[in-house]
Amino acid sequence: MTSNLIFWPILVQILITVVGFMILGVRKTRALKTDNVDVKQTALDNDAWPDYVQKVSNNIRNQFQVPVLFYVVCFMLYSLDAVTFAVLALAWAFVISRIVHAYIHMTSNYVPARFSVFTIGFVIMVLMAIQVASRLASA
Repeated sequence: MTSNLIFWPILVQILITVVGFMILGVRKTRALKTDNVDVKQTALDNDAWPDYVQKVSNNIRNQFQVPVLFYVVCFMLYSLDAVTFAVLALAWAFVISRIVHAYIHMTSNYVPARFSVFTIGFVIMVLMAIQVASRLASA
């Protein structure tokens, strides 16, 4: 198996963040045109934006939390030449969980569903970290 395959789920995770920024731009533009937003207040307070903008903004902020650990774990697995089919399956499962999480976060924002999907992704990332620890312990 080629270790380079681990970079595909990383790229998709990056794409989730990029798409989030694009959606944020569209929603902020819409808000500025239709919702009588106080631009001075939005510069200092994210809560001054309408809810549909805040949902996306909060999701983008979330993309720089657990996904950052995912990036680190993936690069560690790559550098340790520990990318296996199981690791790749976990990486893709993590990214799928993040896609679902982002969708929920930016739409209904139903917290119990969002938390369940977040937990699944978090557990997957921990399992990947365990793979790193296992590889380090056996080296």
